[in-house]
Amino acid sequence: MSSALQSYSWPKTVVRKWLNSKTSEICSERSTEKNGDVQRRRRSCSDEDGSVLGRRDLSEPPRVPSCSPAGSSPPIDNLRMFVGTWNVGGRPPHRGLNLRDWLTSTPSSPDIYVLGFQEIVPLNAGNVLGPEDKGPAGKWLSLIRQVLNPAGIHGDASEADSPSAEKPPRVSFSDLLSMEELELEEAEDESPDLYLGSITPHRGGYCLAASKQMVGIFLCVWVRSSIMHRITALEVSCVGRGIMGCMGNKGSISISMTLERTTFCFICTHLASGEKDGDEVRRNSDVAEIVKRTRFQQSPETILEHDKIIWLGDLNYRLASANSDTHQLLQKNDWESLLQKDQLLIEQRAGRVFAGWEEGRIYFPPTYKYLANSDIYAVDQAKSREKRRIPAWCDRILWRGKGMKQMSYVRGESRFSDHRPVYSLFSVLMNDGLFDRGGVKAAAVDSRKPSSSPSSSSPSRGKVQAEDRSYREADGFRTCNHPILLSLTKTSEERERSRLLLG
Repeated sequence: MSSALQSYSWPKTVVRKWLNSKTSEICSERSTEKNGDVQRRRRSCSDEDGSVLGRRDLSEPPRVPSCSPAGSSPPIDNLRMFVGTWNVGGRPPHRGLNLRDWLTSTPSSPDIYVLGFQEIVPLNAGNVLGPEDKGPAGKWLSLIRQVLNPAGIHGDASEADSPSAEKPPRVSFSDLLSMEELELEEAEDESPDLYLGSITPHRGGYCLAASKQMVGIFLCVWVRSSIMHRITALEVSCVGRGIMGCMGNKGSISISMTLERTTFCFICTHLASGEKDGDEVRRNSDVAEIVKRTRFQQSPETILEHDKIIWLGDLNYRLASANSDTHQLLQKNDWESLLQKDQLLIEQRAGRVFAGWEEGRIYFPPTYKYLANSDIYAVDQAKSREKRRIPAWCDRILWRGKGMKQMSYVRGESRFSDHRPVYSLFSVLMNDGLFDRGGVKAAAVDSRKPSSSPSSSSPSRGKVQAEDRSYREADGFRTCNHPILLSLTKTSEERERSRLLLG
């Protein structure tokens, strides 16, 4: 692109970002599936960060083939989900960066990977106000793909070096995102059709179900190829909470999807920074605005209407009232005592943020802030006072919804950034409450309508389901209507009548 065109388009991009965020708080993309194929869908509104644009001549985007053979298959009872978050400090990944220790650290292969990043680009004025820099997002997707679908193991031919075989060009969602510059002259016209989903199926590997970038925030969802055809109703919604309370240097990306009849929502956030007393109030406000302003075109329309919800990211909560005692606790590695000063735990216990949400017990050291390429916290060793930070657990993963059990909650040890990556493995009970007495799938339940059906907790579900009962009716989460659980609440006469009716 010529320098003249760049100088012309830059202020146009700034105006478009600001106006779009003011005129519409909803930033959605729709993807529906029929018979395993992803149908075309139009962007419902302009993105406030201008990152969802496609090539004008792609009037007929490629259709996504089903990653699994056609035909009926039994419903999924349980799946494993890997959730990871990492603030990468504005550094693009290099080819030799090792993600394998982060993504393959679980004892068994997950069915879904939910990976969120913050600061994939430096948060300078050019990136916040100017055209989106999509180069780093493509590099992260490539590195992730190499780990999840290594050549010769999962049958991903696109990663193999085969000079004799002519490989078809790979077109992915991130490829479409890199074409904004070609659209600047026609920005006032309606954008072309876009799509979500992986173009190339992977035998035994993973498909990229969705990805989205907003300035430095980046969220991608990878699904095992054998269940990709069961994913429907993919949508994306973005909320900017940065400059002027609307720009994308801070805020959230939310992805909504349905797997069979269970709805999922993944929210990747980068909240307000600052370690002064009172800064936690701004972070609480960010959370409230994200919950309020996130909207999807299809049902469920809001975050809290989904069955299973994961909130991940650099939440930026620090340690309250840091003093000399804090330094002593750091030297002793007394994480339990330090966590008593954690702003997120304090605010949550007081009911000021994340009421009704769950977070696993933290046994790992603070994830922020480290000196470059070291295991040393930037407390007193930093040369400038501005770069000194009291260590804190900025990077967190929370969840909400019944039938979810956290198997692990740990951090990685990569020195690539001043943050350490955090990841969690969940066991997810699927289709709970959707079976009739004969074990046949019943009609779909509207998850937004409160249910008064009785329920009982199972020891295998533990704390998650037990605490979920307290807010299930208020927030409209489904209740469990399984015949075994229902029978526990019946009288002896009712159970006898049921036995006679059922034979």
